[in-house]
Amino acid sequence: MKNAISWFEIPTTYINRAQQFYEFIFNMKMSSLEFQNIKMRMFPIDNPMEGIGGTLVQISDDFYKPSATDGPLIYLDGNPDLQIVLNRVEEAGGKILVPKTTISDEYGDMAVFLDTEGNRIALHNIPAKYQNA
Repeated sequence: MKNAISWFEIPTTYINRAQQFYEFIFNMKMSSLEFQNIKMRMFPIDNPMEGIGGTLVQISDDFYKPSATDGPLIYLDGNPDLQIVLNRVEEAGGKILVPKTTISDEYGDMAVFLDTEGNRIALHNIPAKYQNA
């Protein structure tokens, strides 16, 4: 197993609002994918066959429910410095739950925020000395 995660989906209530939030805090654009009962906004990925991908998702039934307390905690890539992303969270309508916190010199930093949909999402960045290794 190369990576423990291969795909993730973040539930939304209002997909366009969630898309605006994530595009703003990460300073990137998401692509749209829609089916009969599902709307998705794809996080950018350089090579879908080699990387970890994910989406924001809105389904017309109760399959997904945003949550600030239940379910897994997803850590999104905050490299090179997650504080840059964290600085945009509140302006975009989110809330910082755990500020930038050093895990260790070896494992880098983490933070946790609440997105516009009510999801608890984390950020992680690896130490600078390992980022280009």
